Amino acid sequence: MGSKPKKTKKLNFMPSANRRINIWYVALILILAVIIGRLFYLQIIRHDYYRKAAQADQLKEYSIAADRGLVKAHEGSQIVPLVLNQKLYTLYADPGYIKDIPATAATASAITAGDPADYEAAMRRLDTRYVVLAKRLSELQKNQIVEQKLPGIGIQAQTYRTYPQNNLAAQLLGFVNDEGKGSYGLEQFYNKELTGTPGLLKAVTDVRGVPLAASKDNIQVDPKAGSDVILTVDLGMQKQLENILKKGLETARSNSGSALIMEVNSGAIKAMANWPSYNPAEYYNVSNSDVFNNAAVSSPLEVGSSMKILTASAALDLGVIKPDTTFYDPGRWDLDGHTITNIEEVGGAATRSIAEVLNQSVNTGATWILMQMGGGDINKQAREHWYDYMTNHFQLGKATGIEQGYEANGYIPDPLSGDALKLTYANTAFGQAMAATPLQMAAALSSIVNGGIYYQPHLVEQVGSQVKQPNVVRTGVVSDAVSSQMRSLMEYVVANHHFARRFGDKYSVGGKTGTAQIANPAGGYYEDKFNGTYIGFVGGDRVQYVIVVRVNDPRIGGYAGAGAAQPIFGDLAHMLIDNFGVVPKK
Repeated sequence: MGSKPKKTKKLNFMPSANRRINIWYVALILILAVIIGRLFYLQIIRHDYYRKAAQADQLKEYSIAADRGLVKAHEGSQIVPLVLNQKLYTLYADPGYIKDIPATAATASAITAGDPADYEAAMRRLDTRYVVLAKRLSELQKNQIVEQKLPGIGIQAQTYRTYPQNNLAAQLLGFVNDEGKGSYGLEQFYNKELTGTPGLLKAVTDVRGVPLAASKDNIQVDPKAGSDVILTVDLGMQKQLENILKKGLETARSNSGSALIMEVNSGAIKAMANWPSYNPAEYYNVSNSDVFNNAAVSSPLEVGSSMKILTASAALDLGVIKPDTTFYDPGRWDLDGHTITNIEEVGGAATRSIAEVLNQSVNTGATWILMQMGGGDINKQAREHWYDYMTNHFQLGKATGIEQGYEANGYIPDPLSGDALKLTYANTAFGQAMAATPLQMAAALSSIVNGGIYYQPHLVEQVGSQVKQPNVVRTGVVSDAVSSQMRSLMEYVVANHHFARRFGDKYSVGGKTGTAQIANPAGGYYEDKFNGTYIGFVGGDRVQYVIVVRVNDPRIGGYAGAGAAQPIFGDLAHMLIDNFGVVPKK
């Protein structure tokens, strides 16, 4: 019996193979979906981002400097420029584009007379795409650089200030530094208006960093030029004031000083100067930055006996004295353990008038006038009255707002707190223990002699198309009657000094000297150092100008006010009468 053949089992691989194929198919679909999704994300959703990123190495942004506004002033009937602009060029490098650093540094430095080692070090910087190599290049140097077609080297035009009047009115003007920012004076005060609005250029560049002229990605916004500024200053008057001041300081053997001329009935500054001065076109050569300051505005001082004009005006306005008041002056006052006395020429105790107090500069007389504001004593009432006139009527102790950088406030002591208040306030009555700038004194005096109107001092009459009007800060500083009385008293003071003969009878000239000890930083005052001041006015039937002169530490001998400041005032008053249309008395 034969055996039956065995059945062979048939293996079925199809279900497993299909599953694997399906898995790979799904995986492939998923991979394709991810790729397509990613491409969609990159090319559609993030298109702008990556387009900008791709252009980052080629798209560069340039600031286009606006032309800075000009500064002009009066010269007779004309308006002429004091400050102009000159286009020079800045050489810069973009280290990312430079291929051969030593060769590029050598070529550029040969044209600019720079140091190739410095240029090469700058070009190797990795932390910046913009590094300045040289400034103030001429048009010729600019053209020579451009002709070299140096990759990564660029030229940028920049406007620099030029001064056709050289040093004239330097401290009024200030200067523009290498970063294009106004510093000191008018340039600082009006920096925003003068600067204008820079333009913008976004440009696609070639491999050398040079903007391509034709590209849809280029964006250009034109700059807007800064506003021109017209000053109240008369250039002829300014030139003569500077010459007279310099000569007077040399005669007085003083190293520094200030002078200014203000229109009484508007507050307009017609001339203002300090010595020493500088050339604003070469400000970078100045070793002592103090010379940049307009000291007539920024440097307060104890004004000395010229303050007696303000003291007498306040007492007259309060009605506690009259122009013809006489009183017994004991020749000394003992206050808070200290003694107030007079200069030797005044003499001892005597009966005196208000006119004599001003003419002979009697410190004890000024103290007596202050006492009358308190009913006979330097009490709280006297101090508060005098403080009110100094700060609210005459505007001392606060900036005037004139268009200058770094204006100082000055200093007036508090009437209710502090040590030795009687002594302190007695000192303020004759210009010590307080501080004011020549500008503040000029504005205060103008308000006294013009009928009682305090005009804000100003140097600018027009900015762009905007014409500035005189700004009345306060009326009723003193009454019109007191204003007339003070003019007569100040004329009396001038008439009793020999220089008055120069003015004759056709003109009204009044003034007052001031001599003040210079404060010692270690405390107290120097025994042999004084500042001299003179405040005064010039006019005919109507006062036209106020003049203030300051002379620092003159070495001429005698009293600083009379010996050093008064002659400068006399020359300035004579100059105004001779050359600048002072209307004589009818």
